[in-house]
Amino acid sequence: MLRDRADIRVLRHCSVSEPKSGIRPETIGLPEWVARDVDQYVGIVAAFETEPEATINSATFHFARSAIYSIANIYMAKMAAVFMMATSMVAIHTGIAPRWLAIVGFTLAPLLLFGSYYITWIFMSFPVWVMLVSTCVLRDDFRGAS
Repeated sequence: MLRDRADIRVLRHCSVSEPKSGIRPETIGLPEWVARDVDQYVGIVAAFETEPEATINSATFHFARSAIYSIANIYMAKMAAVFMMATSMVAIHTGIAPRWLAIVGFTLAPLLLFGSYYITWIFMSFPVWVMLVSTCVLRDDFRGAS
């Protein structure tokens, strides 16, 4: 839990909105609204710590939960599928990975793109595919070094 790792007061002290080390949000590429909202997120955590039942039944909690679910299921899955297709195309043209692995990528990408709503386990295909590509690239790199 969050309270086991750090005190709420420490989180407020370390927020991005008032940097103590001279780092400004605009210098690290954060928009101004992100820097302002850090304190609000800490406030949500603090509210949950004091009254968990009231927080769970609030409309804000349900909105945030559905927004995060949508971001995870829509955008992340779609970006992973596009990455798989692009990397598979690069693998076929350059030979950085075996052809069969690129074909597996082209097969799994549409399932991830269109079937992520219906097949819940398909999300695991992306990290497994990336691990296979990485293993093949590292294996070829070590064979070439020796």
